[in-house]
Amino acid sequence: MMKNITLSVDEGVIRTVRLYAAERGSTVNALVREFLTELASREDRVRKARERIAELSERSTARIGSRTWTREELHER
Repeated sequence: MMKNITLSVDEGVIRTVRLYAAERGSTVNALVREFLTELASREDRVRKARERIAELSERSTARIGSRTWTREELHER
């Protein structure tokens, strides 16, 4: 289901975006809808990736030892 939203945008921005949309055979509405859809999709992928990383981390049997290094040891030649 589509929902309508109301935005307040500077007139100059709207003018520029209308030209941009017209040059591409689109509308401001379509551009905003596409942008918001892509944003939501990207955020959903990020959320899922973070959840998956947390899940794998919890299931991992890897252990981190107590060994630490100094900056000098790491950069010895």
